[in-house]
Amino acid sequence: MQFTRKGLKAEGFAGFRLVRDLEAMRIPQGTGLFAIVAPDGFQPRFLPKSTAGVFKKKDPSLTAAALAAEWVDAAVVLYVGKAGPGSKGNRGLRRQIQEFVDFGQGKPPGHWDGRPIWQLSDAGSLAIAWKELPAEQLNEAEAVYHAAFVEEFGRLPFANLVQARTKARTKAGT
Repeated sequence: MQFTRKGLKAEGFAGFRLVRDLEAMRIPQGTGLFAIVAPDGFQPRFLPKSTAGVFKKKDPSLTAAALAAEWVDAAVVLYVGKAGPGSKGNRGLRRQIQEFVDFGQGKPPGHWDGRPIWQLSDAGSLAIAWKELPAEQLNEAEAVYHAAFVEEFGRLPFANLVQARTKARTKAGT
């Protein structure tokens, strides 16, 4: 797996819509994975305070030192997340991505993970790509992408603060 735009496209990711131009109705409703992708030559500039919404009275902002420590030089993929069906079967990519973007605009979050994205001064220039997958494949697929990223870069993507693991891997102790 190559963690580039070309590599993501080869893996079946589509969309690549800029956050600032995102039209939710163009995002599929099915379940799948989504990735936040930086444009060519993107240089991070961290905001002192996140634009994201407060969750359970917790400020989503991280310190500049914490953000710098999470930054992965030379990585284009900044976040990989999943969009499952939800307990009522009415979630999926469209709703999850819209909540992710709404969170970055200060609304209450439906998506606390990935919050470092909203401390980048030009988050609107980032692209969102998605890949539809059946719900039963999501946990494994997310874990595989995270593990492959860690193998290539030695750490998780910038805004993934927790590595996805499958239940089988967790029980096996890996």
